[in-house]
Amino acid sequence: MTPTLTRHATADGPRWALDGRYLPQHFTLSHWLAAPGEEARAQLAALSRGDAADAPLLAPVEDTQEVWASGVTYLSSRMAREAESQSRDVYQKVYDAERPELFFKANGWRVAGQGAPIRVRADSGWDVPEPELVLVLNSAGTIVGYTTGNDVSSRSIEGENPLYLPQAKVYDGSCAMGPGIRLCDAARLRDLPITLEISRGGAVVFAGVTRTSQIKRQLEELVGWLFRELRQPLGAFLFTGTGVVPGEDFSLRSGDVVRIDIDGLILENPVQ
Repeated sequence: MTPTLTRHATADGPRWALDGRYLPQHFTLSHWLAAPGEEARAQLAALSRGDAADAPLLAPVEDTQEVWASGVTYLSSRMAREAESQSRDVYQKVYDAERPELFFKANGWRVAGQGAPIRVRADSGWDVPEPELVLVLNSAGTIVGYTTGNDVSSRSIEGENPLYLPQAKVYDGSCAMGPGIRLCDAARLRDLPITLEISRGGAVVFAGVTRTSQIKRQLEELVGWLFRELRQPLGAFLFTGTGVVPGEDFSLRSGDVVRIDIDGLILENPVQ
């Protein structure tokens, strides 16, 4: 069984658990990700485990950590971005380029967790969820695990002009991750199934599936570009792009429920 970290809203504040048992109150993900790989593994193995973790889940990220994202890493994503945009050659060029598209997505405190609401922008008319494998990285840029992510996006705003990408991607309720972090190395992540299901009024209105093997770039390559000129002393999270894109005839609405499953790690969020 793959070890899994979860973060919970206890009466004494946020608290981490490993495989459903609380870790000591002093454990923090930031401190753990700051340690070298071998040392971090030894630290985690030595920690005592307490009672069953029964408090509500929080997003598996701490307030001070950064969440970044990669774009146009799947062919289907490139085609969808071209379809929405008046500058189609931009996406073709970045898909073929040596340098990937990377952008800031959220501070840790902005991330919605399992069951928490996500949002669409009030000034956008075309909005979609983007189901993505999210890499969990230590301070050295080593992949130590993954979580399930939703990179909620305004396609109408980004399609109007690529320079509007931050407004299309970064706003309240635009980032969700959870329910926990599966601890594993990059070799375990190369061919995982990713499914997206959107329900409306109790009925499924969109469903799609892809696999992480369809990502054009190596995961380590994406991480290398993120860390090239940017330190992450407390670790970081990196969305790896989406391979499931609803068509132009679909837009999220308030009341929808988005369910993303990456190899059994399921994240579900209602749309506010």
